[in-house]
Amino acid sequence: MEPSVETDTPTFAERVYTVVRRVPRGRVITYGGVARMIGAPRSARYVGFVLHANPNPGTEPGCTPCHRVVFADGRLAPGFAFGGPDEQRRLLEAEGVPSTPDGRVDLFRHLWP
Repeated sequence: MEPSVETDTPTFAERVYTVVRRVPRGRVITYGGVARMIGAPRSARYVGFVLHANPNPGTEPGCTPCHRVVFADGRLAPGFAFGGPDEQRRLLEAEGVPSTPDGRVDLFRHLWP
């Protein structure tokens, strides 16, 4: 049996969750923004895959508020895994982030950082 080599290098998913946990209430970030912040600028789609499997969604301390991640044009995720786009919209509006009638967030006002 080979000895196991443990590393302190966080996985792609851990890096995604760390960034998303830093997004404050009332702000959003894009999938591409998360990808750039973790040093994987061409991986926005994979950020979405990771967030779709978020094991701890929510707004409580320690949770990963994946509802704060939107598309580059401000659209909400049509396949939001935790209740659909209406739930994502509701969560954002509860934090003071309104969406337009066509389902977009005003990135000029609410984009983080």
